[in-house]
Amino acid sequence: MLLRNLIKHFITITNHRHKVIYHCFKSGIIWQGLFHDLSKYSPTEFIEGVKYYQGTRSPNEAAREKNGYSLAWIHHKGRNKHHFEYWTDYNKETHQLEPVKMPLKYVVEMFCDRVAASKIYGKENYNDSYALNYYNNKKKVRKIHPETAKIIETLLIMLSEKGEDYTFKFIRNLLREDKRK
Repeated sequence: MLLRNLIKHFITITNHRHKVIYHCFKSGIIWQGLFHDLSKYSPTEFIEGVKYYQGTRSPNEAAREKNGYSLAWIHHKGRNKHHFEYWTDYNKETHQLEPVKMPLKYVVEMFCDRVAASKIYGKENYNDSYALNYYNNKKKVRKIHPETAKIIETLLIMLSEKGEDYTFKFIRNLLREDKRK
C-alpha cells in the first residue's frame, strides 16, 4: 500500500507539473513553468502526499480532515508565489493579515496550475468549465485580493466560454502589455 501510494503520488504530481509546464509555455512564462512546484518533491510535502494519497483530490484535504491542518500545504504555500495564500501581509493600519495584490505573472501561473489540477483530478469529467466551477465553489471562503480575484476570474470565465487557444493567446498579449508598463 505504501509503495503503491508512493509511486502513484509521484506520478500524479509529476503529471500535474508537466501539464503546468505545458500551460506556462503556452502562456509565455516558460521559466516559471520549469520551476513550478519543485517543493512538492521535498520531504515535508512528499511524505505527507504519499501518506494521504487518494488520487481523486489533493492529499492535503485528507491531511486536514485527520489532523486539522496540512503541514505539506503550510510548507507549499509559503514557497510558491503562484498561490494567492502566499500573498498576504500585515496591514500597517489594521495590524491584520490581509491579501496583497499578486503580480500578473504569478496570477497567470496560478491559472495554469488550476487548469492542470482540474485536468489531473477531473480526468474524463474535465471540460473547459471545470476550473471555474471549482473556483466558484470555494469563492465565499477565499481571502484573495480583489484585483487578483478579478484577473483569475476573468481568465477562468474566458476559458469556460472561449476555450484554451483563445485564453492562452489573450494571456500572452496581457503579459506583453504588462511588461510595457
